[in-house]
Order: sequence, then C-alpha cells, then structure tokens
Amino acid sequence: MHRPDARGYFGGAFGGKFVPEVLYEALAELERGMDAAFADPTFWNEYHALLRDFVGRPSPLMEATRLVEEAGAAKVLFKREDLNHTGAHKINNTVGQGLLARRMGKGRIIAETGAGQHGVATATIGAKLGIPVDVYMGALDVERQSLNVFVMKLLGAQVHSVTSGTQTLKDATNEAFREWAARVEDTFYVIGSVVGAHPYPFMVREFQKVIGIEARAQVLERYGRLPTDVVACVGGGSNAMGIFSGFIDDLDVRLWGVEAAGHGLDAGDTAASLNAGSIGILHGSRSYLLQTPEGQVSNTHSISAGLDYPGVGPEHAFLKESGRATYVSATDEEALRAYHRCAEREGIVPALESAHALAHAQKLARELGGKGLVLVNLSGRGDKDTRQVAALEER
Repeated sequence: MHRPDARGYFGGAFGGKFVPEVLYEALAELERGMDAAFADPTFWNEYHALLRDFVGRPSPLMEATRLVEEAGAAKVLFKREDLNHTGAHKINNTVGQGLLARRMGKGRIIAETGAGQHGVATATIGAKLGIPVDVYMGALDVERQSLNVFVMKLLGAQVHSVTSGTQTLKDATNEAFREWAARVEDTFYVIGSVVGAHPYPFMVREFQKVIGIEARAQVLERYGRLPTDVVACVGGGSNAMGIFSGFIDDLDVRLWGVEAAGHGLDAGDTAASLNAGSIGILHGSRSYLLQTPEGQVSNTHSISAGLDYPGVGPEHAFLKESGRATYVSATDEEALRAYHRCAEREGIVPALESAHALAHAQKLARELGGKGLVLVNLSGRGDKDTRQVAALEER
C-alpha cells in the first residue's frame, strides 16, 4: 500500500493541500489528531468493535450464480457492503471519523452527501455518539433521494438543501467547505470519499480498507486462490479504494474502476473524470476532473447521485497513471440494465452506483471464461433508488 508523502501527494503528483489559510491550520490539526489516533491501539479496538457490533461486519462474500449464465463464463463474487447497517460502505468511514471527532473534542459534525448514503451514515454515527450533525445536499439530490433525506432527519440531523450551481454533490461539497471554514474551532467535517485535501484521501482509505482485507481473506478461504479481477464503481472513489487495498500488492490481480459515463463519454455532461477529464485542482487536491478549456469545473450528469461528481480521489489518479488500475465507464442505460438483471437474477436490488460496476463485471465474466474469478464490490443497496427508477420508467 502507498502512503502519501509528507506534502500529501500520491506518487509525488496527485493530492496536496490547495485550501485557504483558515483551512490549512484546520487540516494540520486534523492530521495531528489522525496520526495520534492511528498510533493508539485503543482507538482501533473501539473502531473494530463498532464495526462488529453496530455495523455488522464482516460483510459476507456471495457467489452470484445467475447473474451471468452463459456456459463457460467466469464466476462472479459479490462483496456484500449493501448488508452493512445503513445499507452501504459509507458507514465504515463515518464510524472512524466520528470517533476521531469525539477524540478531538469537536462538538459538531458536518458532512456533504450526494446519494444520501454518506449523509445517513454520518447522521447515524452522530446519533450513536451523541454529536449533532448538519448535512449539506444539493437540491436536485434532495428531490431524487427524498427517502434518505427523511431518514437523516429521523436520525436527528439537520439537512441543508443547496440551491447553487448544478444543485448536486459538487455544490454540496462547496457549501460544506464554506461552513467548515466559518466554524473550524468546534466543527469536524466528515468527508465521504477519498477526495479533498490531505489527509482526507489517506484517512478515508484507511477506514475503508477493511473491505479489501476481509474480501481477500474470504476469497482465499473459499476458493484457495485470489480473484483474477476486482471491480468497483468510482465517483470520488472510496468503495473502490477500500476493496482495491486488499489486492493492490497482488500484481496478478487486475483492478477495475467503473465511472459513470452518463449519456456517454462524448456527451457534454458525463461524470467520468478519469476517462474524459484532465488534471487540475478541485476541493483542495490535484487530480483528474471534468473542466472547461478555461479551467472552470464542468457540469456533470449521472443517473446515480453518488457518482455525479466532477472529480476523483488523487490516489485513483495515481493508480491510473502508474497503470496499476484500469478505469472504464458505464452509461446510464448500461447501469439500468445491470440494476434490473441483478434484481431479477440474484434477488438483490443494488444501488445504481453498484450497478455501474455490475455492468462491467458481466462483460469481464463473459470475456475471461472459466478460469476467471471476478470480485465485485456491491457497495450499497438500491432501495434509495427505486422511486427514481420507477419514475424514469413511467415516462
């Protein structure tokens, strides 16, 4: 596993701290708090106890026997992050950051959210630890993820609808950064993905790598071998970094990140930063993002609110440039087909985010044949998306 250098860069090129002065000191305080916690066995003991007793880890490994039924196709395995408490991988990270916020004496937690799963997970740990939570969410996402908005409020969080810009995750993140800058003394910002200024990309990966550690051990125990391929969807990229972490040093295991192409890579509003973007600065770090020739952040589109983000975590940019991981994309239409197929063939309604990974996994299984063993991170469940999909199909 790679750790960023002292300046917060992966591979010397991606990451860093591109923030106003008021946030620079807040990040330095966060890094000191993180380093002290990471060096303290009692912190990790409490973290893993909560993952076991509150989240329900380890999450199961399941063979998807009907997803790809063509003769000779590779086996497809699901790492069932959808079975975690709150229904997604996001809780792994919010448990860690919530404990860190309490340890650092912060009396308030804020978060951004797109699909709402990170908002729900943050509200959940806030309720568990007794820390007030404010969540910032784009107005468009508030509308298309109304169920999760209700759940956040049920858990005691205040949900702030952001009406600026495209009214999606980018704008919610902008607003959360502004709020943090105004109240750094008492507020802890729980970022939901491996994005943002250092130390967030590293810290979030460390809280999500439990996925890959578990999956590696589970596959070896059950099949006596490693998977040939590991597949995960990529928006900001935390669920992908989580599962990739277990296999990144196994050079024979291919790593695949699947971005949201939206209407297509050639469309003006795709969300596939690594496939259609260029290197620039977004939300405090240097990575790939979707931007205009003048350097302005482009509008994006994905059927999946959680992937509808114009940038990607800097470690993914490093993995792309180094060749260790390969990044492809799936369109809205391909994701919807995979969503329905998984529901009808496996009895699991996946999150639309996860459906992007499933679309590519099916292709791989057919191409690889019987010698392949394809592991997919099923990053979340799809009940949050059912109303949106139903509305699309009624048109």
